[in-house]
Amino acid sequence: MFKRMLAFHNPNMEFEVVSLIYGQPVPKVDDLQALFITGSSYSAYDDIPWRYELEALIQAAYAQRIPMVGVCFGHQIIAQALGGTVEKVDRGWGLGRHIYQVAPENSLIHQPEVAIACSHQDQVVAAPEEAEVLLYSSFTPYAGLIYKNGYTLTLQPHPEFEVEYAYALCEMRQGIATDKVVQDSKASLAQPLDGELVGRVITNFLTERA
Repeated sequence: MFKRMLAFHNPNMEFEVVSLIYGQPVPKVDDLQALFITGSSYSAYDDIPWRYELEALIQAAYAQRIPMVGVCFGHQIIAQALGGTVEKVDRGWGLGRHIYQVAPENSLIHQPEVAIACSHQDQVVAAPEEAEVLLYSSFTPYAGLIYKNGYTLTLQPHPEFEVEYAYALCEMRQGIATDKVVQDSKASLAQPLDGELVGRVITNFLTERA
């Protein structure tokens, strides 16, 4: 889904997928032109060996100003690696279409709010000192972060999700999230999403800096 989203806006983009959960090694920072960290079934605070290696890579990439984007787990692990805090929040599941306010006077998104699909329990609850808030809501105060090195952008929601996939994820949470959350989340997806707009922002962010 991420490859399709990025290629839609820049067909010349090339990708190398590294799957840490299946045992592929964490790349070396000197081999990177850019770094895109996706969602994961793991939490950013899980005690798994590759998590610590990934955090070290994030720190090195940040220091060397390598273009870096993270979504969901990627958003969280980048924040954690750079001094933020990630927790499972007591507000429960974020599902379906959420509306996020856009911080004024930013250089990336030029409208007051965006609607993006999401699926998460964990959140960044304290942002790193290097981060500034780009997107926020009452449910997710740190929904989007832009970092002061100018080369790092992260988002909690999923601009790559198509409506059918987001709807299926809501149904999968039946019995895990509350019935009301599941029902309201499915109903919310009848409204339009700004995934294409945000996908273009991400693509431009990477290509202009690579």
